[in-house]
Amino acid sequence: MKLLKAFRGLRPVPDRVADVIAPPYDVLSSDEARELASDKPWSFLHVSKPEIDLPPETDPYDESVYAMGASNFDKMKQQGVLMRDEQPCYYLYELTMNGHVQTGIAVAASVKAYDEDIIRKHEYTRPKKEDDRVNQIKALHAQTGPVFLTYRQQDDIDELVNQVKLSEPTYDEVSDDGVRHRMWVVSDAGQIEWLDKSFSRLERLYIADGHHRSAAASRVCAGKQSDGESGCDSFLAVMFPDDQVQIFDYNRVIRDLNGLSVESLLDSIGKSFNIEASDQPVKPAAKGEYGMYLPGQWYKLVIHPEFMASGDSVHSLDVSMLHHNLIGPLLNITDPRRDERIDFVGGIRGLEELEKRVDSGDMAVAFSLYPTGLDELMAVADAGKVMPPKSTWFEPKLADGLVSYVLD
Repeated sequence: MKLLKAFRGLRPVPDRVADVIAPPYDVLSSDEARELASDKPWSFLHVSKPEIDLPPETDPYDESVYAMGASNFDKMKQQGVLMRDEQPCYYLYELTMNGHVQTGIAVAASVKAYDEDIIRKHEYTRPKKEDDRVNQIKALHAQTGPVFLTYRQQDDIDELVNQVKLSEPTYDEVSDDGVRHRMWVVSDAGQIEWLDKSFSRLERLYIADGHHRSAAASRVCAGKQSDGESGCDSFLAVMFPDDQVQIFDYNRVIRDLNGLSVESLLDSIGKSFNIEASDQPVKPAAKGEYGMYLPGQWYKLVIHPEFMASGDSVHSLDVSMLHHNLIGPLLNITDPRRDERIDFVGGIRGLEELEKRVDSGDMAVAFSLYPTGLDELMAVADAGKVMPPKSTWFEPKLADGLVSYVLD
């Protein structure tokens, strides 16, 4: 089994990349996408969120949405906005955000390796979201949203990447959010062979972001094979070395205090945490530290040593310890995947977003967390376990539209 392989990418012609590049489909609402693409007829949002070209009341999971996406996708190919490479290639993809630089490689990743847990998972998927990605792949006959993979850093891969990056990139574009995206097409046979040999030594990869996309690709492949079709043995992915990956905190906001007064909540929390009022927003600096915001007031929480879980890769996560010692028993949220009283705020939005959600009256309390470590993610995946929902927030996000994988 070949874990990773080069592929004939479908991508923008160089003078159209600025018109095409778009944020990933799942970071924008339909209204936000409609506004962003309103004056951009070739934006990839017309493919990834095609409900923006239908009446606003359209259900984003309606069959007409997938048909519109396929129509827009076909139009971009017919009009020469997108072109497909004649030979299989790899694609180096560099992102720069606020001085942080990370360089990955766009590959066709093996569905069989995913199914056999060589490409490892750490999250459950939600059926509705997974079905959506299945329908999108089937409608387009392509995978357009890359799965974000990570692997333990390898010197020989870094060496080749650094060599290629000495040349001029094929694309060099700054997106609307200020992130710089550069891409190099690796078509040289010797360089492809180098990467093939390097990839053959990788024992496993890890899904950082994209569990629904990879699960959907597996389902589509299984369906095609049962129908006697081929050409679906891989899925689109960009793989980054672990020493370059950046994880932000993923914070929590709760709609009510479960009938508790502020005073009784603080008293109950004090049984498991040291509590200290703060006149500044609290950004945790170490494991076991948390910020808590109630209307007009921040607190620093530090979990008592006897409640610091150890040994178990899931229970020792900061998100788990907060849930088991506070959110679950005190606020009565037993299933954060389904309970509508809890919401999640990516750390990229800053602590001011937590204040905004509470001060508006929309939420009653917010918690800031220390970011989950990539080593913790890998430990959970290696143990065959699952993280609590919304444990990691990766930045920068991979753009949609730079390269797509066509199912031949």
